[in-house]
Amino acid sequence: MILRSVISKPRLLWRSFSSTRAQCADFTHAVIGAGVVGLSVARQLAAREGTSTLLLERHDAPGTETSSRNSEVIHAGLYYPADSLKTKLCIRGRNLLYDLCSKHAIPHRNTKKWIVAQTPEQWEAALKLHAHAQSLGDVPTRLIGTSEAATREPDVKAEAGIAESQTTGIVDSHSLMTYLHGDFEERGGDCVFKTRVTGLESIAGGGYKITAVSDEDGSEMSFTADVVINSAGHGACAINNLLLPPERHRTPYFAKGTYFSYSASRPRTSVLVYPVTMPGHGGLGTHLTLDLGGRIRFGPDVEWVDDPHDLQPSNARLAQAIPEILSYMPGVDPSAISLDYCGIRPKLGRGGAVNKGQGFQDFIIEEEQGFSGFVNLLGIESPGLTSSLAIGEMVEKILYR
Repeated sequence: MILRSVISKPRLLWRSFSSTRAQCADFTHAVIGAGVVGLSVARQLAAREGTSTLLLERHDAPGTETSSRNSEVIHAGLYYPADSLKTKLCIRGRNLLYDLCSKHAIPHRNTKKWIVAQTPEQWEAALKLHAHAQSLGDVPTRLIGTSEAATREPDVKAEAGIAESQTTGIVDSHSLMTYLHGDFEERGGDCVFKTRVTGLESIAGGGYKITAVSDEDGSEMSFTADVVINSAGHGACAINNLLLPPERHRTPYFAKGTYFSYSASRPRTSVLVYPVTMPGHGGLGTHLTLDLGGRIRFGPDVEWVDDPHDLQPSNARLAQAIPEILSYMPGVDPSAISLDYCGIRPKLGRGGAVNKGQGFQDFIIEEEQGFSGFVNLLGIESPGLTSSLAIGEMVEKILYR
């Protein structure tokens, strides 16, 4: 078992890496989940001198769930309440992400994004979004006039008006995760794949005992860590429920999104195009994004499912998406739109309440009361990719404040 060989490596067991923690353990940090957020957190912690960080992943590669099944958009941070973690971490994460990608030649591009309104009601909502963005301080938006719109993107339709997000872009999420994984290991971190956490319990005097099973040979073993970070994505609530008492258990909810490819050469656009989000939709609408080759794709939509492994695209979703796409891109050839892939966003309602798009749900990133050194990352959906580097910073600050 690979995990056994990692644990058996010579390492300093007695560490004093915090004024309040000095434990004897196999690792100072164990991060559960190697999506883009788990990679960012582990990389951040591995940089600390005198520590050892283990990253556990149940799949055979990093980021095979939400991190690789999304729009790969670098979000600006304009959709969320000003005092929310989503806003703060998205803005900070966006700046860190652009800097990292530029410094290490990770493929990305600042495309900008048009938020298009077709009715007076939608335009009123767009103006409110523009005003909100201006109040945030580092989320530049501007209103696009009819003449400029016709010159820049003649194939895009906006009957009532356009607001432009100037810091929205796209990133190759796979290249980003490859870099984060490599940098984590260069900093001395260990990553173990095909390993599922099946047990988690606190140890008298501090620290945690983790039990894990190898999906390769079915073997089981236990090890200890001073600190545990729950970044398990779809499985984060299950990890939470292994440790916390029943009254603090959480129930996950899963929003399936279907993405659609476009094979025709026209129409084209150089910007991302999003319809105005109206109350009760549960997402940002079936929008248009681009890959780094300039190819158009549409999605995701929102479909509530019970199974986070339900990744089968449905023709019914395509039929529902086409009218919305045509509303802002009327020149699109519907016959050139095809089912592409699906992704699952882990949603969260406190106390088990079903949120289902009705009201705002923030990220939960906190050290659980009564469980020193256990940091929960729950409901990490969009803008998790954009926020990932900032989440790594935040987790470190929680542990070493």
